[in-house]
Amino acid sequence: MPALRTTGTTARRGVVAAAALPLLIGALASCGYGSEAEKADAPAKANAADAGKPLSASEVRIGYFPNLTHATALVGLQEGLIAKELGATAIKPQSFNAGPSEIEALNGGSLDIGFIGPSPSINGYVKSKGSNLRIISGSASGGVKLVVNPDKIKTLDDLKGKKIATPQKGNTQDVAFLNWISEKGWKVDPESGKGDVSVVRTDNKVTPDAFKQGSIDGAWVPEPTASKLVTDGGSVLLDETDLWPDKKFVITNVIVSQKFLKEHPDVVEAVLKGTVKTNEWINANPDKAKASANAKLAAEGGKPLDAKVIDPAWPSIAITDDPLAATLKTQSEWAVKAKLIEQPDLAGIYDLTLLNKVLKAAGKPEVSDAGLGAK
Repeated sequence: MPALRTTGTTARRGVVAAAALPLLIGALASCGYGSEAEKADAPAKANAADAGKPLSASEVRIGYFPNLTHATALVGLQEGLIAKELGATAIKPQSFNAGPSEIEALNGGSLDIGFIGPSPSINGYVKSKGSNLRIISGSASGGVKLVVNPDKIKTLDDLKGKKIATPQKGNTQDVAFLNWISEKGWKVDPESGKGDVSVVRTDNKVTPDAFKQGSIDGAWVPEPTASKLVTDGGSVLLDETDLWPDKKFVITNVIVSQKFLKEHPDVVEAVLKGTVKTNEWINANPDKAKASANAKLAAEGGKPLDAKVIDPAWPSIAITDDPLAATLKTQSEWAVKAKLIEQPDLAGIYDLTLLNKVLKAAGKPEVSDAGLGAK
């Protein structure tokens, strides 16, 4: 079994793929995963019933994407590990497909805590002039690849003149790809995507079909979309992890509404206890964690990921409590360079006080905000 890369206090290993849809229920039950989820829920319910002093909010609304890069949310919700820490406070999960819609929900007051990428975090913070969110934890690093049609593109230089998809204008992968293009000395208009490379902004759900139909020649995308493209004949030409010092960069943060953080710090702390314990659980139970994430994806989309997709996708993502704040600063500089945003003032975007409290209590090293913490 291949070892999973580690980041911060967590580790992962390659694991057995989840069963195909027709056998999902039986397969999960036979492997003990269904029963694990039920067992995980039971203590949460008992805790809620037997709780002494209740937390300050009756519910907490948590947003996330149905992506493997949101594995902490997927597994934490599926296994009841976050719910257990909340006791009588109910979780109201909300699934999103794009960062802007999650930021809108947070800013609009219909979401309290969210798992989200660095670029939407930066945009949301800047647009609200630093008033509406805080990054309170990391969640994942890596899991982004450039996958191409090997018949059309054999080397990185072959990308010139080709059509390459990113998930959305200004999203985390879009910014990274525009920066990579710039470093090659090529020119692309960031608004239209036209230039030496045609950057085609395409929803991750549509990208595999566009690739199979030949309307795009490749894509710079997160998992599991990257591995889906490989099953359709694509070839991984570049793993973004290899472009970063120490092979680490933030792909998923945990953010919170500043209003909710101020009014319900005990609830936020409980959620963070749950995410830290979830990451520990992923480390200690890699086989079950992978199957658990796949079961949650099946519940979200109606079917699990095929083994040919989840097997290569899972080990390319590093689960971490560390927000890798220095890499977020770099990504913001790339967005400025691409003229997607003006120079942002990110002072105060992080508040890692509660996370570091939880980590210290668990005997784990504290993490840094790279000088961007709330005063």
